[in-house]
Amino acid sequence: MSTASTTRKRADARRNIESIVEAATSLLAADPDASMLAIAQEAGVGRVTLYGHFASRPALIAEVAARAIAHTDEALNAVDTDGDPREAMERLLVATWQLTFRFGGIVVAANQALPPDAVRKAHGEPARRVRTLLERGRDQGVFTTAMPVEWQLTTIQAVLHAASAAVHRGEITADEAPRLVSVTVLAALAPQG
Repeated sequence: MSTASTTRKRADARRNIESIVEAATSLLAADPDASMLAIAQEAGVGRVTLYGHFASRPALIAEVAARAIAHTDEALNAVDTDGDPREAMERLLVATWQLTFRFGGIVVAANQALPPDAVRKAHGEPARRVRTLLERGRDQGVFTTAMPVEWQLTTIQAVLHAASAAVHRGEITADEAPRLVSVTVLAALAPQG
């Protein structure tokens, strides 16, 4: 096989992989139960090609989740978390909501297809960012210390995921969700009395 032929095949393989991952990202974000056949059709490749690059649905979901996490980290790194902890938390919640809504179905698919350790790892960096802000707010007396930080993190994640599900069910709109998420979380974090 010639070098030009090998190079072309590698380029074709890279294009196929990108098409598959983009199609999977789009379909899984909207429907966490999207089938491998639907993903292959959306990507414009055959099932043999899809399975040639991703041996199983969990393998494909792991790749999609890894890319979504990288995109999420990049976007959240751009959020200003300095200044007043409540205002910083609101900015972080709005940015996190937008990403949760965009990638919400991928989170559901990952929860269904990947081992629990992989899912926990996926939440690790965003949780670290929120934890740092929570601890600063707690130290300044802006956020309650009446509950453990871990519970506060769990509550924030639950509110974000619940808002995404509520939008998908048509109970609230995507435009209403950021305000509702912020109001709910900030109320839960407020010191009592």
